[in-house]
Amino acid sequence: MALFPRSAVPALRFWGLRGARAWTRWPRIPGGGWSISCFAGASSDTGGGDHSQKKFLLQDIAELIKTRACQKVVVMVGAGISTPSGIPDFRSPGVGYYSILQQYKLPYPEAIFELSFFFHDPKPFFTFAKKLYPGNYRPNATHYFLRLLHEKGLLLRLYTQNIDGLERASGIPDSKLVEAHGSLASATCTVCRRPYPGEDFWADVMADRVPRCPVCSGVTKPDIVFFGEPLPARFLLHLADFPMADLLLILGTSLEVEPFASLSDAVRSSVPRLLINRDLVGSLARNPRGRDVAQLGDVVHGVKRLVELLGWTDDIQDLIQRETGKGQHYTVQPVSQEDCSRLQPGVALPQVDLTGALTASSRETSLPLAVPCLRASAPRVGPFISTGKSPQPLAIIGYFLTSLD
Repeated sequence: MALFPRSAVPALRFWGLRGARAWTRWPRIPGGGWSISCFAGASSDTGGGDHSQKKFLLQDIAELIKTRACQKVVVMVGAGISTPSGIPDFRSPGVGYYSILQQYKLPYPEAIFELSFFFHDPKPFFTFAKKLYPGNYRPNATHYFLRLLHEKGLLLRLYTQNIDGLERASGIPDSKLVEAHGSLASATCTVCRRPYPGEDFWADVMADRVPRCPVCSGVTKPDIVFFGEPLPARFLLHLADFPMADLLLILGTSLEVEPFASLSDAVRSSVPRLLINRDLVGSLARNPRGRDVAQLGDVVHGVKRLVELLGWTDDIQDLIQRETGKGQHYTVQPVSQEDCSRLQPGVALPQVDLTGALTASSRETSLPLAVPCLRASAPRVGPFISTGKSPQPLAIIGYFLTSLD
């Protein structure tokens, strides 16, 4: 399964999947500090929902969590949960990584994460990577809220598009994490595929050397997902989480990159979905279900509101104080655009080397960066397995998108 943007989605229509309209683009709706609750009975891509006319509210989501009516919570997160820690996202005009990348004279910003450009000239990527050297950023209140979900026995799995390691740094264990876009904790030779230790990779990068394999001298690449590369095995192995989920939380993501984006449709139609995000996105915008709730605006403020409704304010403050030792208050204010424009990207966090198909071996290594949540300029081919001359759709994705009700 490869990473691809929603602009490539029309190529998937031949699947003939029920609810194919889920693959089309949708308009972005500006977000404010307000909440949208959808009427029950709205259609969905995986079922029709119930047909009562009761609004589902943020308070209802909180009540389900408080009463433990939902004990298998799946969470999807993106760049928006890391920006309050000071890490620019990719798309914000003037302050995102797209703007920062303009200085490298690329044909287009996304090229720095394109394999073809990397093989042609890897230096811009490693120059950029040097600016992301570990050590500058720490988890914020949203990360600790997710940690609290785990500590209370409610977190089934956390799926993250981010590669900044802040989820792990907040104390969420490997077994609860799926790093959908890979990790910078290690690197691999692009020629002989020999693993290359993350510490050696960063020693080369900081010395302005292109990291090369000691065996074949091939260029080594960090184990993050570039466009056109397969996603980590854990992404597929944990797709079974979505049929089991009894609550889906979607935090700080534009739901623009496939196949991650379509996971939001993979829970049963009866399962509540809560979006805490700057904008209304994904199927919650174009085809909402009856138990959808959207808390729009700043992500940290939205999480604060949910924490208050849950009665977890003291719990999260105690957790943050225990972890940081500084008594940090959980209502961390997001950095301003002016502050973001002055930031030098970088993250120093524990990461994991995903070397096994079923388990992740725990290894503490410092590394950086955030969200490879990119939109490609060039055409992309979607989640296909190439078998001979014609690509075939990955059957497991089709199964989960068509069989849930």
